[in-house]
Amino acid sequence: MDATEQFLKEITDAAGVPGYEGPVRSALRRALSGLAADIEEDGLGSLIARLPGTSERPRIMLAGHMDEVGFMVRYITEGGFIRFMPLGGWWDQVLLAQQVVIKTHKGDVVGQIGAKPPHLLKEEERNKVVEKDAMYIDVGATSRQEVEEIGVRVGDPIIPRSEFTILGNGRTYLAKAWDDRVGCALIVEVFRALAGQPHPNTIYGVGTVQEEVGLRGARTSAFAVAPDVGIVLEVGLTGDLPDMKPEECAVRLGAGPVLLAYDGAMIPNLRLRDLVMDVARELGIPLQIDVMQRGATDGGPIHVNARGVPSVVLGVPARHIHSHQGIISRDDYDATARLVVELVLRLDARQVAELAP
Repeated sequence: MDATEQFLKEITDAAGVPGYEGPVRSALRRALSGLAADIEEDGLGSLIARLPGTSERPRIMLAGHMDEVGFMVRYITEGGFIRFMPLGGWWDQVLLAQQVVIKTHKGDVVGQIGAKPPHLLKEEERNKVVEKDAMYIDVGATSRQEVEEIGVRVGDPIIPRSEFTILGNGRTYLAKAWDDRVGCALIVEVFRALAGQPHPNTIYGVGTVQEEVGLRGARTSAFAVAPDVGIVLEVGLTGDLPDMKPEECAVRLGAGPVLLAYDGAMIPNLRLRDLVMDVARELGIPLQIDVMQRGATDGGPIHVNARGVPSVVLGVPARHIHSHQGIISRDDYDATARLVVELVLRLDARQVAELAP
């Protein structure tokens, strides 16, 4: 593994569901130490790293959320099974038979998601999707007391059990939590590229918390940073899957970064959007344009901070997000990092002033 792959493994293997982002924050802090001039946290736990340039302003906020979709223990039955609730959006069909890790005060507890066996279902029940509320986590126990003795308590966070893997072609990676550890990793890439060269602004790399449950960390961290420009680093949904039509989603793995023309919480600043397109064209970086009609990003609270912040969302295409594991392309990741670096280098005071509507 090269340095990028090693960090992608470290940060995707880390556990960090909404409200429990500590291990991810520690990994991000280690990676940014020695690059950033200073690193602090806001009151919710979002990490804010500052990289000074030749001017204190404009302030460019690069935001990637540290949390991943996961679960929380909500009840332990007398028979020793664990009922759970989702933290973030989950599609019921991807859950059954998957392994999970419960993070307890006594250490990790591994379990499997299960439901009533199909052999015992009525014929009409077999044709229905099993809903989360009918599922449980089996940790191999036979009583509530046994579950409590191994450390499981109501409120404990639960993460998918999945490990970073380099796939057969050597250029695609399988891991959990690309949404949005890929954005956190891009912050590190940009800091590495710009730490040793002048840039006409001050960069704030922000790992936000609790995005998957309401874009919460972006709101408090934007208040702390008071940015002049917001660049949200995210994943992009892909449509290069069997039985999907291009009009549903035309984004493809390996075809370059994604620029969102719309998400459920933000329409980008049009001049900043056009600048991204111009920079990509100038550099010969293929750029995919997409809209996200459902769901939202940290751009929502960032772009309405104070008097308003010109903002845009850039993403790395990722297959199978909000499941136990997804797939990204290294080529897309590298191209996105390069695009962000070159964009930041152009965001001087004059350019930012021209972003005004």
